[in-house]
Amino acid sequence: MRAVDAETTLPQLSDGELRRFGRHLILPEFGLEGQRRLKAGSVLLVGTGGLGCPTALYLAAAGVGRIGLVDADVVEETNLQRQVAHGYSTLGLAKTESAAARMRDLNPDAVIEQHKVFLTEENALDLIARYDVVIDGTDNFPTRYLVNDACVKLGKPNVFGGVLRFDGQLSVFDARRGPCYRCLFPEPPPVELAPNCSEAGVLGVLPGVIGALQATEAVKLLTGIGTPMVGRMLVYDGLDLSFNTVELAKNPNCPCCSKPSAEIVLRTEQMVCAAPTVGRTVSPTELRARLKADERMLVLDVRNPDEWLGGTIPGAMRIAKPELEAAIRSVLEEGRQPEGGVLAALPRDQDIIVYCQSGMRSSAAIRSLVAAGYDPAHLFNLDRGFSAWRKEAEQ
Repeated sequence: MRAVDAETTLPQLSDGELRRFGRHLILPEFGLEGQRRLKAGSVLLVGTGGLGCPTALYLAAAGVGRIGLVDADVVEETNLQRQVAHGYSTLGLAKTESAAARMRDLNPDAVIEQHKVFLTEENALDLIARYDVVIDGTDNFPTRYLVNDACVKLGKPNVFGGVLRFDGQLSVFDARRGPCYRCLFPEPPPVELAPNCSEAGVLGVLPGVIGALQATEAVKLLTGIGTPMVGRMLVYDGLDLSFNTVELAKNPNCPCCSKPSAEIVLRTEQMVCAAPTVGRTVSPTELRARLKADERMLVLDVRNPDEWLGGTIPGAMRIAKPELEAAIRSVLEEGRQPEGGVLAALPRDQDIIVYCQSGMRSSAAIRSLVAAGYDPAHLFNLDRGFSAWRKEAEQ
């Protein structure tokens, strides 16, 4: 453990805490000092979703003294398959409130601070500066890069976790003694190559595995026990239950951690990672109004067939994006549109409103339609996709 005068600098444990954390206290490598270090420590958890829920519960149960929760979202029914801090009794409640109530039930001595906001370049430095360790429980690239850059600038360890489908990743990025996230991935990938869980799916128990490991790394960082995953990444395959560790090297030309901290400027990556847009967007409210007015148009669902089972927009034509793009490739190769087939059903003289689950695949589908000769003025992308359509319908 770190060399400090524990008796004079660390908080004492109450009788209730001595009883609650008894299994910690009997660990020779941990003991009373380790528990007091946890009580003195603080963690900021960015996101209280699939990864954030198990992480938050284990941090509170372990005895971390102060835990901040950053999330502006509310609990939805689709969350419950994997976000185990929430339940039917908290549907519609702010995720931070739902998680905080469960955390206080596990550890009434913990200070739970709710930040009902999304992390932005305006608030990131102020929020992160208040805590010892940051845990990235997000599922989108803009926030992931923002967490990384703010942690590098402030000299904070960033416990990274990622999950998608059946796979998970874990690392600790600490630019003071190893690589940061941008050392591996200097810039975000194009939007269409960066699906999130709502697009690609995730096995419900997978975030529990990675989230518990993130909590483990945070406990190690706060207490000084063990060897943190700095300079290493754990890769987990849930289908064959394999764990592999990859060594990570610091990039001397990293666009973030190779600079002096004063030169690091936070920026929102959405414009960087967004592919060029074509056509226009339409909100769920606007689309409902147009449907109610019985306007002459076509609504096109480009999600995968298994996603259609979860509901569609009434009257929508369903053509999965791979099938649509295969038809477009044939047109481009042959130089003409064949009679019949997928594209024959898509009119060129009226508006087409394209949607997927969150708006990424539909944007790519619109670009493909433009390449096939469709007029961008007639093409509209449903803003935030079917997820936003369904959320608005439930309100």
